[in-house]
Amino acid sequence: MQYQYDSDNYSRTSVAERVVRLASGSAVVIFSISSCCMCHAVKSLFCGMGVHPTVYELDQDPRGKEIERALTRLLGAGSALPVVFIGGRLVGAMDRVMALHINGTLVPLLKEAGALWL
Repeated sequence: MQYQYDSDNYSRTSVAERVVRLASGSAVVIFSISSCCMCHAVKSLFCGMGVHPTVYELDQDPRGKEIERALTRLLGAGSALPVVFIGGRLVGAMDRVMALHINGTLVPLLKEAGALWL
């Protein structure tokens, strides 16, 4: 797992543009809160599959609350975290990731994004 802290100048881009840029930076990107058990579970799922996601811990980012609000708007849901992007595309929160895993479509999606080789 690669933990990131993005220190770019926030005034140059909107928060929504930053989310899109960050989400496109790696094959698998997880926006997380370090103390959240659901976030830990989704990170463990990917690591257990041999995927090395880029993780943005929003509670360690000075502007993390702004990013969290942007993700909530993007999802159109109450609780946004964790939020997963695969291949730069929004997958969704924990429920969506688990649904893809259970129905067998998560692995092909990860392979298509170049996050999983086998």
